[in-house]
Amino acid sequence: MLPVAVKSFLRASFFEFQAPLPLATSYVRDLQEYWGLRAHSNDELIGAGRDLARVLSSYEFAVQQNTELRDQVDRLDALLALPPMPNFRYEHARVVSRDSAGWWQRLTIRKGRNYNIPLGAPVVFSGGIVGRIAEVHAFTSVVEMVSSPTFRIAATVQGDTRPMSYQGTVNHAFGTAEGTVEFVPVDIFANASAPQHLVTSGLGGVFPPGLYLGTVTKLEPSTDGLFKSGEVDLDPRLDALTEVTVLVPQPAP
Repeated sequence: MLPVAVKSFLRASFFEFQAPLPLATSYVRDLQEYWGLRAHSNDELIGAGRDLARVLSSYEFAVQQNTELRDQVDRLDALLALPPMPNFRYEHARVVSRDSAGWWQRLTIRKGRNYNIPLGAPVVFSGGIVGRIAEVHAFTSVVEMVSSPTFRIAATVQGDTRPMSYQGTVNHAFGTAEGTVEFVPVDIFANASAPQHLVTSGLGGVFPPGLYLGTVTKLEPSTDGLFKSGEVDLDPRLDALTEVTVLVPQPAP
């Protein structure tokens, strides 16, 4: 019977009150990992350093190529007088916790208003989309995951410009994450042996275009016969995320 404003205030106050406990647990885990690495022998650390040097070398080359491609895109945009693409600040954050009852719906990260994290900001990792910021607190933020039934976004099949609709679905805890896709043009085909990559379309201006969403492994005609709908397999690494990146929108220069 309490007013909505009072219930919202009490809920936010309770979250801020219990937030230090999972934060402390997260820092303890980081400390355990640190001392675990200290326990390795010098030979193991030298071998890991060599492997890391090789990876960094390949990344440096990829960064050079990326810089050249960005310069080329900027020149083409200037020639065609296209509006500038959205600019983002990359804010890396550690994952604090996940609710075992809603494993594929929400996770909590270790940055909030103290790092100017805004509501609705995209959250990504090396495998593509993680989700979007649903709640922002003093030192933490809650991410609505791409696998959640409440997550919906405009998408396209890689190499095609026609938009379709992606939505998360009900996923069993600790199972494989999946989603669904709707309004797929009838001339697009996908199955387990010939899957299609689903990426963001850029419509709506929240998520930049071309971010990986998942793999379409099954398409069937919808009931009206005008479109197709199907299943999307999400990246299995979403199951064990330890660090993500928040794309914080920046004003145009």
